[in-house]
Amino acid sequence: MNHHMLSGAFVPLKLADRSLAYKTLAVLIGTVFLAVSSWIEVPMYPVPVTMQTFVVTMVGALYGWRLGGLTVMAWLAEALIGFPVLAGGAGGLAHFAGPTAGYLFAFPVVAAFVGFLAERGLTRNPFVSFAVMLLGNVLCLALGASWLANMIGFEKAWTFGVAPFIIGGVLKSALAAATIELLRRSGIMVRLS
Repeated sequence: MNHHMLSGAFVPLKLADRSLAYKTLAVLIGTVFLAVSSWIEVPMYPVPVTMQTFVVTMVGALYGWRLGGLTVMAWLAEALIGFPVLAGGAGGLAHFAGPTAGYLFAFPVVAAFVGFLAERGLTRNPFVSFAVMLLGNVLCLALGASWLANMIGFEKAWTFGVAPFIIGGVLKSALAAATIELLRRSGIMVRLS
């Protein structure tokens, strides 16, 4: 009988057991998905709406906490050196000091957090998975808005950095949970892991 059947827990891609070349490829693929998710945006000031948190939570859930966090940090490193991987095809050091910096710094924490919970089987049930993804989005908003509040005050940080993202966060959490469930039901996760 398969270990996956015995454990009863939904296991992410189990990339930790793969070769360095396989892990490196997974990180590169993850950074590409993160870049593409950044380019899907609704321009808003001072923080645009993107699909980043959807991919950040998915990377965490699929890669696990270590490699998920590392993948997001690799993407941020690409942005830091100027690759056009952030919202609107932006990159460069300025984004790590501006109004969106708190959200950027939150992303690897969110990926690691979701990955940690996924490794414990909490993305097996779609309703619990939704809660995990939603907690990841809430964590991102809390950390990002904390940084923003230091720049423009709490009330403006709530108005511009949290409130407009609540509905999107719920929808992206539902989409992430549904995607994980589809992958789990299709058996692709078991075959890949």
